[in-house]
Amino acid sequence: MNKVLIVDDEQRMLDLIALYLQPHNYICTKARGAQEALEYMTKETFDIVLLDIMMPDMDGWELCQEIRKFSDVPIIMLTARDQREDIIKGLNLGADDYVTKPFDETELLARMSALLRRRTPRNLLELNGLIWNKEQFELTFENKLINLTPKEFLMIGHFMKNPNQVFSREHLIELIWGFDSDTGGRTVDSHVRNMRDKIRQAQFPIDDHLKTVWGVGYKWEN
Repeated sequence: MNKVLIVDDEQRMLDLIALYLQPHNYICTKARGAQEALEYMTKETFDIVLLDIMMPDMDGWELCQEIRKFSDVPIIMLTARDQREDIIKGLNLGADDYVTKPFDETELLARMSALLRRRTPRNLLELNGLIWNKEQFELTFENKLINLTPKEFLMIGHFMKNPNQVFSREHLIELIWGFDSDTGGRTVDSHVRNMRDKIRQAQFPIDDHLKTVWGVGYKWEN
């Protein structure tokens, strides 16, 4: 799941945006104004920020500048102002995108997904401190290396890249061992069991995420 900070001075708008996003695997934190947003950002990290412009005390442009002093988190400006000069000003101050109100839910989701894809390459996946790094061929949890076999490493990567997708044993054999392999389903189960044990020993709650679908195979839940 991705963590999003929603910043607006209207509680109704905060609640509405969170209502849109939560069914799409976003963990939403709502900040009622700039100062509250800065307090949240000093305590935790976010994957993306949705930022209203017209707020009292400190407007969205000023807040964007403040955030850019210490973070490169993707920022989407959400505002009723659609003048070209306002859009250019926001982008020049460090915003990554600009969506005008009233906005279309699907457009907002698509723009957020596009920014997150650019920020997180498919060869580097992260979930709650568990990091799958394809370039270094390493799985770590809280900076501690988890020693997996090559096939275990590829398998956990396939699961993390495809949350909520059920993989049958036959499908996993094709993905990991190849179409011509004579590997059986018990070998898959053995690899999954060993992988779970290693990740569990590293203190990551693997059983909350890697689920057995009885009679079918396995799936990953974020």
